[in-house]
Amino acid sequence: MEKVTLKAAVREELKKCRCNQLRKGGNIPAVVYKSGKIGTNIQVNDKDLKKVLHTEAGENVIITLNIEEGGKTSEKTVIVQDIQKHPISEKMVHVDFHEISLTEKIKVNVPIAIKGEAIGVSEEKGILTQIIWEIEVECLPTDIPEHLYVRVEGLHIGEAIHVKELEAPAGVTILEDPDAVVVSVTHQAAEEAEEKVEGEEPEGEEPELIKKGKKEEDGEAEEKEEEEKEGKEKKK
Repeated sequence: MEKVTLKAAVREELKKCRCNQLRKGGNIPAVVYKSGKIGTNIQVNDKDLKKVLHTEAGENVIITLNIEEGGKTSEKTVIVQDIQKHPISEKMVHVDFHEISLTEKIKVNVPIAIKGEAIGVSEEKGILTQIIWEIEVECLPTDIPEHLYVRVEGLHIGEAIHVKELEAPAGVTILEDPDAVVVSVTHQAAEEAEEKVEGEEPEGEEPELIKKGKKEEDGEAEEKEEEEKEGKEKKK
């Protein structure tokens, strides 16, 4: 697992308006949490954090925070626990870090990557669907895999790969339901047929309201004919 260093500085707990000023200055408010302890309020540079998160490890990168406070610097080993983003611009507005020990196991989500092309797609013209995109595992921080790979070359139409079929590296325990489906290959024609049934009305059938309207019109026409017949008979 990749390790990087990130500069940070202790900050006071700020109100919303002060946090906005902090962001305008190119910094992001953040908190470092540790089990059983009150979080430490810090700030990190926006650009520096983006560089850290654009490694192969992504959000699971192990970070050494160099935290400045009162002219002194302390170190904390952390991973990213949560990133809050602006709903429109998607810019990072707040980050939660989780302090860890390199000798204690932690739980993290690891992305799943597909390898190869399923025979059910290349030769049988089916569709490959990925149901699970990341999976929870438990391991030492230094053993966190960048991805869990799923090889799909031998997958035919109607077949699937389940969590229990995934191969985890040594020291890594998968915590998801073993019977959960990760990827599957389905018949393309079957899916198209379902869409057609859901999206189209059968030919030859009219909405109930139209049918009812026609019946009422037919009934009125019959009554009119009867009235005309009665009128002719009276004249005679």
